[in-house]
Amino acid sequence: MRTKSLAILLGVLLVLGVTGFALVKFKVFQNYINLGLDLQGGVHVVLEAVDTPEAPVKADSIDRVKAIIENRVNQFGVKEPIIQKEGSRRLIVELAGVKDPDKAIDLIGRTAQLKFVTADGRVVIRGQDLQDAQAATNPTTNEHYVSLKFNSEGAKKFAAITTELVNKYPNYGDPNRIIAIYLDKDLKSNPGVKEPITTGEGQISGGFKTLEEANQLAVILRSGALPVVLEKVAVQRVGPTIGADSLAKSEKAGIVGVAAILIFMAVFYRLPGLVADVALVFYILLLLGIFAALHVTLTLPGIAGFLLSIGIAVDANVIIFERVKEEIRGGNSLRRSLEAGFTRGFTAIFDSNATVIIAVAVLYYFGTGPIKGFAITLGAGVLASMFTAITFTRWLLRLVVNSGIKNTKYFGV
Repeated sequence: MRTKSLAILLGVLLVLGVTGFALVKFKVFQNYINLGLDLQGGVHVVLEAVDTPEAPVKADSIDRVKAIIENRVNQFGVKEPIIQKEGSRRLIVELAGVKDPDKAIDLIGRTAQLKFVTADGRVVIRGQDLQDAQAATNPTTNEHYVSLKFNSEGAKKFAAITTELVNKYPNYGDPNRIIAIYLDKDLKSNPGVKEPITTGEGQISGGFKTLEEANQLAVILRSGALPVVLEKVAVQRVGPTIGADSLAKSEKAGIVGVAAILIFMAVFYRLPGLVADVALVFYILLLLGIFAALHVTLTLPGIAGFLLSIGIAVDANVIIFERVKEEIRGGNSLRRSLEAGFTRGFTAIFDSNATVIIAVAVLYYFGTGPIKGFAITLGAGVLASMFTAITFTRWLLRLVVNSGIKNTKYFGV
């Protein structure tokens, strides 16, 4: 029995050590845990819908805007964006890791009202007539362009207007054959009509310096026009250098904090403290594993919640160990004191953690952005800490007692 318990203890230490080393060595957590705006840089924008004679703000306007911007951002390849409503007219957009904040701001805020206008001022095609838009490059001229594909209604309109212009103005050089393509108030292309176009396809060319620039316009056109005009209320750019500095300082603070906790537990609670340290390492790996599995976006407040949850995890062990020491001083055996300590300490641990979970739920429900990140990491940490303190630490201490250690001085008594 003693040999088996000791072997299991050594096996647990070996597995935790090897697992922790492998996860750090191969940067598993870094690859699966996303970093927020404040840790890797990016852009934070607050948009507000404003009334105009052409597009007044309606009850569902901001919901439609949110859906369109989400579509744009997802197509543009931004990882784990934060897009959320604030009130009935505002939208908060956070894009972490974007290399060009100005392009990102233009992407999310452009109204994108597409219009095909004839020389006499008639609007013959609008954005709602569009089915698809893709960026491409002409291999012969190396010119970048956006190819357009209209839906069935748009194809009929385009075929009708191109046929009309060719028949009405036989001379190809006639300027009345030109159809101007506008995006909002910007003239994007001014092509002439050579012949009737009945395929339901068109092209926007000229003015694209790179394929990426053409692709950005294609993304905006594919996602559709915004139903209202948006005004940029606040724009905050966070450089990658500042984000990296914040991450480095957070990592350093975390290492120092955890090391101080490990030393404190070993010095004041001796053998149970060392067992709690092993459980704490398991807890940290478990929690980071949960974050990685859920692809949690970690922010500075989220790191604060994570570190706070470590303190809560240690607090649970302190409560239990103090109860165990009381039982030993009362004359009970080590085994009975251990079981009684966990039983008596459970109520206090459960009550304190329950109040934290209630606070976390309130923060998550009413909070935004970083506040929600703090609530998620703290809540997950509290639940994981209850599991490790009540089950894993208890199991390890039972193994310690079963291995033959009976002297109560090793338990700080």
